[in-house]
Amino acid sequence: MTHPVHPAHPAHPAHPAGPAGSSDPATPSSRDRILARVRAALADRPGSTAKGAEGAVPADPPIPRDYARAHVPDDPAALVDLLATHLADYRAHVHRCTTADLPRTIAELLTAHGSRTAVVPPGLPDGWLRAAADVTTTIGGDDITAVELDRIDSVVTGCALAIAETGTVVLDASPDQGRRVLTLVPDHHVCVVRVPEQVVASVPQALPRLDPVRPLTWISGPSATSDIELDRVEGVHGPRTLDVVLVAPDDAEQPGA
Repeated sequence: MTHPVHPAHPAHPAHPAGPAGSSDPATPSSRDRILARVRAALADRPGSTAKGAEGAVPADPPIPRDYARAHVPDDPAALVDLLATHLADYRAHVHRCTTADLPRTIAELLTAHGSRTAVVPPGLPDGWLRAAADVTTTIGGDDITAVELDRIDSVVTGCALAIAETGTVVLDASPDQGRRVLTLVPDHHVCVVRVPEQVVASVPQALPRLDPVRPLTWISGPSATSDIELDRVEGVHGPRTLDVVLVAPDDAEQPGA
């Protein structure tokens, strides 16, 4: 059998040589051209210069900080009230008590949620759960897994601080808060805020008190998301229920007292 002979395909013309594909060291590459444009755009920036990987580059000029750092009066009691209001706006449950009443308050919250098990960070203060005798407590160390946490009803932690204007509680993985996973997997989170010392008015006031290298978790209400039809679903990315306990010194006057 004789097979037909196909004509040879014509050779593809060579791509025209250009700066991007040129091997001529005298021709700048795309990278060189882009970096040159960046340096030209930064050339008139104020400030001193510092040596970098690409040579002398302008240093960052100082950023003006003369804006209002808070929009509420500097009144500790008013800040605590504002925090409580904004936490409730985000559908968190807000409770107030004194230091002496804290163990009883936590026990009541765990009972109301129907919790039989709870996980706590290794550095949770002694005595916070002494009234929760019916709850089995697990220490959430480095070896606890998400699967184990998924079987636990509640988590009890402290916090780094709380922001009144935004109704936000911030965790920074300190010993009384533990690893981030502890507060993401269980369905119920009891978070204790010491007032007034852990309450600030605004985000600009909060940032200097936080360590930027720590794993910060900013919590504004229980975990919630909405679909395109605005149907709200809670508990998708974290606890479905958030109880925030504002605990004041024993000699502090409680609202409504």
